[in-house]
Amino acid sequence: MGVELPEVELRPLRRSDLPLLAEWLAEPLVARWWDEDPATVEAQYGPCVDGTDPTAVYLGVHEGEPFGLVQVYRFDDEPESLAELSTVCPVPPGALSIDYLVGVPSARGRGLGAALIAAAVARGFADHPDAQDVLVPVARGNEASWRALRRAGATWYADGELTPDNPVDPRDHVVHRFTR
Repeated sequence: MGVELPEVELRPLRRSDLPLLAEWLAEPLVARWWDEDPATVEAQYGPCVDGTDPTAVYLGVHEGEPFGLVQVYRFDDEPESLAELSTVCPVPPGALSIDYLVGVPSARGRGLGAALIAAAVARGFADHPDAQDVLVPVARGNEASWRALRRAGATWYADGELTPDNPVDPRDHVVHRFTR
């Protein structure tokens, strides 16, 4: 990678973390890009915590304090996402993806987002030894997010139109790729 990143630990999300996650989802910058109702956190993330949804969800922790969230999942487990992304670029067999947020405003601009991404990619590859790629589509307008991806070691892979996470955004996306 070449870029030194802060130390970040990934801790599996617990039910006791759901109120904190709801706060983060309501934080203005997070809410801008994650169009999720904080009141639905239990329904959205409870199955991941319980293990009935295959998506792995972690809190990013730096110096003992949680600051962000990352989800790691297989495109094979998300057939609609796989079908849509396949219209923009080749999706290698077994490819993974991640979604991430930095929920603590004071944690932004310090490399923690890139460190969270790098840790999630490493964890995804460790947990899925057959996966060779992590593909991450991001709204083109979310420059901070794709800069963090590049700082974490991703390369540009494709661009095209995808359904945005927030319906107010244009469909223009960039896709970044990590390879094993």
